[in-house]
Amino acid sequence: MIREVTFRKTTYNEFPYKFEAGAPNIAGAIALGAAIEHVSAVGLDAIAAPEHALLAYASAQAARIAGLRMIGTAADKASILSLTLAAIHPHDVRPILDQHGVAVRAGHHCAMPVMERVGVPATVRASFALYNTREEVDALHCLLPRARHRRYSADV
Repeated sequence: MIREVTFRKTTYNEFPYKFEAGAPNIAGAIALGAAIEHVSAVGLDAIAAPEHALLAYASAQAARIAGLRMIGTAADKASILSLTLAAIHPHDVRPILDQHGVAVRAGHHCAMPVMERVGVPATVRASFALYNTREEVDALHCLLPRARHRRYSADV
């Protein structure tokens, strides 16, 4: 990556060598191989069906919460529920859920043009996978209405 480093100057190597710093991610490659083997053994359909069913359940539950807006409601989409709550920023919702053991992400999710298009600064995003349960969805939806009554700093 570096051709020469002195107290006076640093000279970077030529392309493509200047982008080859550090040791290769060997552990990541091994983990990826194991993940591919697992997904192949279970099967994509066996993974997708319960995820889609859980997303349908979560979407139906979310539709019942006053002031909740779902972002991205395509019929055949990944098992991700993105939402906003009226009058509370997603960065204030996330720590409330986190304090109760419900893990979500909040932010623009590297999709700022999409956020601008739908007119929101950010969303709360719950991602569902094969290992998630309806009880976890219920916990999420039980806590969302409470988030409106408590405010946290976006720094939390």
